[in-house]
Amino acid sequence: MNRVVLVRREAAVEARDLTDDGTAVRVTRLPVEELAGFVLQREREPVRWVWDDTTRWYPALLQAGVRVERCTDLRLTHAVLRRSPFVDQSLLVAADTAGWDALQPVTATDATLFPLDDPADRLDPAAEHVRQQAALAASGERGRLALLLAAESSGALVAAEMTHAGLPWRADVHERLLTDLLGPRPLPGRRPAVLERLAGEIRAAFAAPGLNPDSPGELLRALQAAGLPVGDTRSWTLEQLEHEGIPALLEYKKLSRLLQANGWAWLESWVRDGRFRSYFLPGGVVTGRWASNGGGALSVPTQVRSAAVADDGWRLVVADVAQLEPRVLAGMSADTAMAEAARSTDLYQGMVAGGAVATRAEAKVGMLGAMYGGTRGESGRMMPRLTRRYPRAIGLVEEAARAGERGEVVHTLLGRGSPLPAGAWAERAAELGEPPEVGGAQDEQDRHRRAWGRFTRNFVVQGTGAEWALCWLADLRNRLWRLGGTGTVSERPHLVFFLHDEVLVHTPEHLAYDVAEEVRRAADVAGRLLFGSFPVDFPLDVAVVESWADAD
Repeated sequence: MNRVVLVRREAAVEARDLTDDGTAVRVTRLPVEELAGFVLQREREPVRWVWDDTTRWYPALLQAGVRVERCTDLRLTHAVLRRSPFVDQSLLVAADTAGWDALQPVTATDATLFPLDDPADRLDPAAEHVRQQAALAASGERGRLALLLAAESSGALVAAEMTHAGLPWRADVHERLLTDLLGPRPLPGRRPAVLERLAGEIRAAFAAPGLNPDSPGELLRALQAAGLPVGDTRSWTLEQLEHEGIPALLEYKKLSRLLQANGWAWLESWVRDGRFRSYFLPGGVVTGRWASNGGGALSVPTQVRSAAVADDGWRLVVADVAQLEPRVLAGMSADTAMAEAARSTDLYQGMVAGGAVATRAEAKVGMLGAMYGGTRGESGRMMPRLTRRYPRAIGLVEEAARAGERGEVVHTLLGRGSPLPAGAWAERAAELGEPPEVGGAQDEQDRHRRAWGRFTRNFVVQGTGAEWALCWLADLRNRLWRLGGTGTVSERPHLVFFLHDEVLVHTPEHLAYDVAEEVRRAADVAGRLLFGSFPVDFPLDVAVVESWADAD
């Protein structure tokens, strides 16, 4: 396959065709306005575009109606390689390495190839690509890393396409929802009518006529003055209390969160031309999970999902995988007993059927404790049973926790490395090669050490789950393109949303059930890519709906 490095050169673009050793065999220089046509022509044959950062190149191409099948995103792949324990770091070091370390994605509202004073322009993508290829070739885990780098770059293409296409969003439905829940839109600086009414009920119930329910300090003092034993004003704390003012207060907090996070101001800021467009950032979290910039895309509450409505003649295909992380743990540890439980649509119920625990609630609490470090209470009580039944799975997360406590790097299945811990305890652990002796259970360094062990315990599972999801997205993206016939990305079935283990596809209605089948097939491919023939299942809940809310 041809590899072509794209480099910005003032008002022009330089395209370098590379040999396997990174030598440029052909250099094409063209004006920026001719780039889209050049890329479209080269896409007729298999090609991999190599560029510094997808967010700097792909939006303008999409705006011109050009889709790219493959790329290498050097910013993202650099970040993976720099932290991977599978890589000889000396092979990545150069004069501009710090610049690559610091390079950030672009989240501008206007797609352009030439942002002013762009730090990427001080970097050499061709040289960086050669270094990365050398580091990959020298790795003892080249196959795993190559899959991770390809998936990460494909994720960058998916993210740019989702931002470009946008999630269909009906402003009129959203406004009607806000009016039904909060009352008419208030004047600036005023509360909506429903919140004002609830505030009055709260003041009366707590005999505090001047109380501002939005002030945590004032609210806490009012609760304590009423004789309630509270140390904070979080909703889960308030739910435990018995007082006539609590129902109104909980309702106020729920609606206030809606107003702040997804109210009229959100609608005006983030919904344009019938689309909600956020910036999705692959690799935005150290585990490899995505982040987002703008509009809280990764936390769209169920209250407003009824506004996500497919266009006329189109449908939304909504799919999520059940209990992704426990299934990933079964696969990466090759624990056959847990894989047997995972053959059930409900893995936790499968654990009950397999005799590991007595109830589904015990299975869920125990597994969450194993993956997140819950060693006390009910989850701690479940651990001996889970360890006996699933020794390989529990042993894997326990060893990751111990490695973290020793200040060591752990890694995902494909080789994404955890960050090094910081602090006095970590420095001491590095010196000793083991956890330092501490002076009691309450010792501050011991707490930090155990907290980092909980992080590394979950890192290996959450990060491998993110890798499975990346492979799912990458394969599904290409399946949707092949399914849709002709037209641009937005005119064919296309991904419009992704959250860890859930995807939304916007598709012409006549292709909706074909899309649903391709979503399932892509999940099967992702499982085989990561776990080969090991028999772990990833069942999906798939719905074809007009509105996102209809899938809940």
